[in-house]
Amino acid sequence: MTSGHGHANGSALRDNGGPVKFLALVAKHLRHTWVRAGSTVAAVGLCVFLFCGLQSVLAEVDSYVRTRSPRRLITSNLLSGGLPLAHGPRIQRVPGVRRVAAGLIFAGFLRAKKEGRAEPGSAATQWTTFFHNMAVEAEPYFAMNPELRVPPDQFRGFLADPRGCVVGRKLAAKLGFDLGDHFFLESIVPAFQKPSGPFEFVVRGFIDPDLENHPGTPADVMFFHLQYLDVLPRVRGWTVNFMVEVEDPARAAEVASRIDGLFENSGEQTITGTEKAFAADLAAQAGELSQLLNGIGLAVCFTILLVTANTMSMAVRERRTEIAVLKTIGFRSAQVMALVVLESLLLGTLGGALGVAGTAAALWAVNAMPGVVLPGLAAVSLRTTVMLLALGMALAIGLLAGLLPAWTAYRARVTEMLRAT
Repeated sequence: MTSGHGHANGSALRDNGGPVKFLALVAKHLRHTWVRAGSTVAAVGLCVFLFCGLQSVLAEVDSYVRTRSPRRLITSNLLSGGLPLAHGPRIQRVPGVRRVAAGLIFAGFLRAKKEGRAEPGSAATQWTTFFHNMAVEAEPYFAMNPELRVPPDQFRGFLADPRGCVVGRKLAAKLGFDLGDHFFLESIVPAFQKPSGPFEFVVRGFIDPDLENHPGTPADVMFFHLQYLDVLPRVRGWTVNFMVEVEDPARAAEVASRIDGLFENSGEQTITGTEKAFAADLAAQAGELSQLLNGIGLAVCFTILLVTANTMSMAVRERRTEIAVLKTIGFRSAQVMALVVLESLLLGTLGGALGVAGTAAALWAVNAMPGVVLPGLAAVSLRTTVMLLALGMALAIGLLAGLLPAWTAYRARVTEMLRAT
């Protein structure tokens, strides 16, 4: 009678509620071992966070590379260093060239002093507030970069002011800039530093990048006149590279070869390639770092898999009596196995959700900061594909970690488990 009554209760427990009863049993056990369960969830969450963060940045870099115009070439010094501005007119005369614009990355950090808002002692350089800023020959540069849209009246004001600059609208909002505001930048490059102090700039326009047709276009960016740097003796008459627009993208390689042939025997030989190839080369350099980080990430994932598997093995050992009782009252071995797998999957799911939420929050915080971690890139976002891959990885960790302990629970005999207690 007693055995039949126990079997009846077990049948009722299995039949009433089904998966809900399973979840209730799992939740009850996790509450009793909340420290270990919480640390396991945090470990899986860290793994997912690292994966999502790295893949989001790489996806943004890839988007930037893929959308570079095939009409634009980049001409740089073959042996690194600068190029004389006198190369510009010569490049312009090469057959197939439409426009040429010199430019360089200024690498300036924001100074605290700002017109109308300065406070005593606030003129120190804010080394944590860095954004992408470039000195360019403005008129041809913007003509060959139509994705950098500036209202015509603001662009005319920018061209008329030697100290003028145009700033990405989102960046201006972060920094609190309005039209006509003055601010100061100091470069980390010694050759771009004035003995008299930082360079002063005036906001003359806002850039609204065309992200719909040109995804990955830099959003947190500022441009100013290359001629403004003529006060620096070491910079006057020089640039770092030239951006060249060609008439026919199909003849870009031919034009690039002609440009390099023009300076083959000069003291400043050049190397010219497409903008896409130039961006891809930079991405490849970042890719070497990403391979290292991916390797570290795989090692972390494997370690977390072992930790989670150990957690589930300990859970099964601690629940020997409970598992024996469940089997005694009528739970089949397959159901007990499913119970253990469900617990492991739940830990993986919670860890995945924590990692995805943490990544989204971190990217939001970075995008909201006045300075950007990756200068020149548009705002990095957590893409749906990356999020789904990360959640799938978390579930895979949970499933793999739970299979062996679940199989142990499946094969365990009631008498052996009771004897072990």
